Amino acid sequence: MNVARKQSCLHRKNGWDYLMIVAMAVFMIICVYPFWYVIVGSFNDGPNYMRGGVYLWPRQWSLQNYMVTLVDSRLWIGFRVTILRTVICTVTHVFFTAMVAYAMSRRDLPFRKAIYWYNMFTMFFGGGLIPFYILLKQLGLINTFWVYVIPGLYSVYNMIICSNYFHHSIPEEIHESAIMDGASEFRIFARLYLPLSTPVLATIALWVGVGHWNAFYDSMVYTTDRNLQTLQLYLYKMIKTSEFVSSADMGGLPGTVQQNITSTTVRYATIVVSTVPVMCVYPFLQRFLTKGIMIGSLKG
Repeated sequence: MNVARKQSCLHRKNGWDYLMIVAMAVFMIICVYPFWYVIVGSFNDGPNYMRGGVYLWPRQWSLQNYMVTLVDSRLWIGFRVTILRTVICTVTHVFFTAMVAYAMSRRDLPFRKAIYWYNMFTMFFGGGLIPFYILLKQLGLINTFWVYVIPGLYSVYNMIICSNYFHHSIPEEIHESAIMDGASEFRIFARLYLPLSTPVLATIALWVGVGHWNAFYDSMVYTTDRNLQTLQLYLYKMIKTSEFVSSADMGGLPGTVQQNITSTTVRYATIVVSTVPVMCVYPFLQRFLTKGIMIGSLKG
């Protein structure tokens, strides 16, 4: 009887519980509403939207904002560059960073402490933008696709997380058994450590992938070729510099379409289109996020 009474008390909500529910509901609305506001504006007729008062639901439905967005060649160039950049840079970053992390996780690595502190120094000190730009120019990377890939091959922070995971979560006996069987270090890394490190590698891939998908500054500084423009730089130009869709980029759309759109509603449609891929991919990697951070952040 006492157990039942205690369980009833545990499940009974008090004033603080209801207050927290209300607070979390308000917080959720604050987070979700800006994106909903953009969606509503993207589906509303342009001139009608500019009259104001459109907050929760489109007042006059229209798909012409999306028609203009989807025929803009700059959008598809941005998608192509950003997708290639995200996939290639994420895969290469995870592989090279994990390779360094594997070496740093080995206690018998010569000059391990010196290499570790050299890496730590680069986390806090850098040459700055101008010397870095000069270096990239001398390497012939300016205005090429490789300017996105090569500078981002390695991260000290991600290496430390990955190295700690290798050291604390993978038994040393696995490495010793593989050595006794005649496996090389690279074979041990590729065949044993990588498959056993899915949570931390997925976490790093999530961070790096989202970072590359959202990047625009390096595209703005290091490239001038329109065919190398990333999706986020295209959005930046539309939102910040009021660069609108030109008649040449609108393809063969009827002239009446231009009368039913505005720069604001077209921007909203472009933001929605560019956000959909991230929303589709993120849930598949999110389950690795907490586990990878907690295990990988253990002190080495």
